[in-house]
Amino acid sequence: MSYKEKFWDATIEELANGYTYDALNDEYACLLCSESFEDGIIYPIDGILYEAKKAVKRHIEEAHNSVFDYLIQLDKKYTGLSQHQKEILHYFEKGLSDKEIVEAQGGGSTSTIRNHRFKLKEKEKQAKVFLTLMNLLHKDKNSKNEDTLINFHKGATMVDDRYVITEEEKNKVLATYFKQGLEGELDTFPSKEKRKLIVLQNIINRFEQGRVYSEKEVNAILMAIYSDYVTIRRYLIEYGFMDRSRDCTEYWIK
Repeated sequence: MSYKEKFWDATIEELANGYTYDALNDEYACLLCSESFEDGIIYPIDGILYEAKKAVKRHIEEAHNSVFDYLIQLDKKYTGLSQHQKEILHYFEKGLSDKEIVEAQGGGSTSTIRNHRFKLKEKEKQAKVFLTLMNLLHKDKNSKNEDTLINFHKGATMVDDRYVITEEEKNKVLATYFKQGLEGELDTFPSKEKRKLIVLQNIINRFEQGRVYSEKEVNAILMAIYSDYVTIRRYLIEYGFMDRSRDCTEYWIK
């Protein structure tokens, strides 16, 4: 399971911590990136030795500042929050009073801030009910539902009905376009949007999270998959699977 899948499959408690324990690999994995820390190994950080669990916590502080900061910077399609609501939550997180928030904003009224507190409390109640409904809907995890929707990366762009893809649909598309197996060559590049996304999601797995690639390295990997590697590279950028520097000399998984 990739770290992106772990992020979406994590419990609320695990997301709040920012990491999860992988019993299979005996390691603590950061949910915000691909960093992991194997249990039983001592990690030196800033001249101090840490066990794996404490090391992943320090990593989150240094690499992401805090879980709160990371999550609140996610796109509105994931948080459901407007930019102004995010700013208000930042003030709440700092422990500012209504009067102090008004001063920090350079104007307004405390009644407006109280109204924001009320609306966010209502949003919290709604979220709890919704999560409970979804937990009840998926309580039988042992039964495989072919209509289960697959998750896309957090950097996905242009999210609309093209991203509504079931596990069954995904498997059929991959079998059609990767006839030699998921690690093999791409038979042909699809023209339909949903199929493009599924194919690109499989291709991006050929790259390592956290590694920076030169354009030559990206081309070499893509050429082994499909002859028109330039088209594949362009779509990986366009759909938010990869990002690159302004001069197009460095590429990385978004």
